[in-house]
Amino acid sequence: MDSISDEVYQDQILPHVSRTFALTIPQLPPALRSAVTSAYLLCRIADTIEDEPALSPEETLLFLQEFKAAVYGNGDPVWLAREIDQRLTERTLPAERDLVRHMDRIIRLMLKLEAPQRSAIQRCVDQMCYGMPHFQNLTSLRGLARSSDMDRYCYYVAGVVGEMLTELFCANDAVTARQRPALRALAASFAQGLQMTNILKDQWEDRTRGACWLPQDVFARHGVDLATLAPVPHDPGFAAGLQELIALAHAHLRNALAYTLLIPANQVGIRRFCLWAIGLAVLTLRKINANPRFTAGAQVKVTRRAVFWTQVLTGLAVRNDRMLIRLFERAARGLPLAPAADMAHPAQAAPDPGGQREATTRFEPSAHREAAAPPARPRRRSDGSAAP
Repeated sequence: MDSISDEVYQDQILPHVSRTFALTIPQLPPALRSAVTSAYLLCRIADTIEDEPALSPEETLLFLQEFKAAVYGNGDPVWLAREIDQRLTERTLPAERDLVRHMDRIIRLMLKLEAPQRSAIQRCVDQMCYGMPHFQNLTSLRGLARSSDMDRYCYYVAGVVGEMLTELFCANDAVTARQRPALRALAASFAQGLQMTNILKDQWEDRTRGACWLPQDVFARHGVDLATLAPVPHDPGFAAGLQELIALAHAHLRNALAYTLLIPANQVGIRRFCLWAIGLAVLTLRKINANPRFTAGAQVKVTRRAVFWTQVLTGLAVRNDRMLIRLFERAARGLPLAPAADMAHPAQAAPDPGGQREATTRFEPSAHREAAAPPARPRRRSDGSAAP
């Protein structure tokens, strides 16, 4: 590995730590591929540090602070990689360990980027390293106390990535940059839709690791105590709470489509990058919705055939907004949908340690739906009937 260039290493390690991004990143314009790859890998290193169970909360915080300093060019990533590597256990995958060992390569590539790209990535890592330790301290089988806590969690592990990608997309193209305010308003919601889908899909695997990212307040309304939850016997109240979260994730994914349709139609690579993620998330939600009794993520995983057709159909429709809306509606058929009133802006709920985030008003996705997003359907109760 040491005999190859940083660029080659970065390209070679990506498919070993993310099959999804290894598919989607090559769709981006050449000027964006290296920046987005570096950004993803840096976020993955932060995730690896945060996920290592052998580290105490204090050690995790210290390592994340050192990592953040290195990303800003103010630390020694070689020393840091050696220190972290000594503490990683078998719970860390070999590819993730290799990535940690070679973090200096990824940081070097990132520091060579143009200033707008570099700044966007650094801010993203800064926010992740600030927010993740807080939620590590809250990790338990009881779940998060409130839905707003889940919003904040999603923001720090995914929303900041959506904001970063927005800045990278806008820096890449002047026409896209004209849509910056509208894109920024939707970016965190886009990311929350994807993250919530992953939370729902992986909930039983997370519990085996002693973690639950579901909100207590939603399930308490249906008589469910998350602390004692088990996949069997199935609790009807759990299915009702699950329906509420599916409805909310669905609403965020509609905003994700609205975001994508704000990208100029000639930016085919960026649109494909977004559309593949949205399509697979919607199809995953449908499988969860159809099988609320699932006991493992593999039971609701999208098939290879579905991945193939998502790529083909979005590829054919990538420049046609009306066709993309129809494809979304078909994929989302039967899913419950939360109203806009239930959706607080994820970024609004999160403090900004750097003081750099612009002030935002309450999130109103309907402002973008008129021109771009699929029409909202009536919200449905957990039994499938229309809500008043």
